[in-house]
Amino acid sequence: MNKSIKMNKILLFISVFFITFNLSAQNSQKAKNLLDEVSSKVKSYQNISIEFKYAISNPKENLNRESKGNVVIQGNKYVLNFMGVTKMYDGKKVYNIVPEDEEITISKSDENDENSITPSKMLTFFNTGYKYSWDILQNIKGRKIQYVKLVPTSAKDDRKEVFLGIDIQTKHIYNMMEIGKDGSKITTTVNSFKTNQPLSKNQFTFAESKYPNYYINNLD
Repeated sequence: MNKSIKMNKILLFISVFFITFNLSAQNSQKAKNLLDEVSSKVKSYQNISIEFKYAISNPKENLNRESKGNVVIQGNKYVLNFMGVTKMYDGKKVYNIVPEDEEITISKSDENDENSITPSKMLTFFNTGYKYSWDILQNIKGRKIQYVKLVPTSAKDDRKEVFLGIDIQTKHIYNMMEIGKDGSKITTTVNSFKTNQPLSKNQFTFAESKYPNYYINNLD
């Protein structure tokens, strides 16, 4: 799995914090109520800073890896640091900064690209394409984590099911587990969740002067 795909999966996880859930009456009412509470709680914050752990395993391929990252989000803008790459969205363009290669790729956010995770998708990703159900309640390090099970309705989706863990007390997302049809498992866990932090006015502004020796690939 290349870095671009992993970055998109992390953004999928981040999108959970900004979705507007619109579940049908056929879905579990308890699941809907809980997800609505999560959505409402998150929308009340001016900004969110998250530190997370990303773990992927696949027994068939003898794969077991872990990575850490962090992201700062304000409205539809964000700065994501993951696997040595910084991905920033300033509201108009996406900047992929790769220090290892001394390269920066600049592109417009294409909301019509199904393979890209855009701010609009962050607000609507879970609205359609999933069946929802109430799942198990776990006690994790003294915290009560309620899981909601999401099953993709598209046969093309390579995931069998997704489990979203929600802290009952705070109504914050604790983790997300994606179970692949190939037996793989991807777990993204929130290690730190801070809100309404003081941010620099240039937090989401790309400054080319900071990267004098970088090759800049402007796709637009």
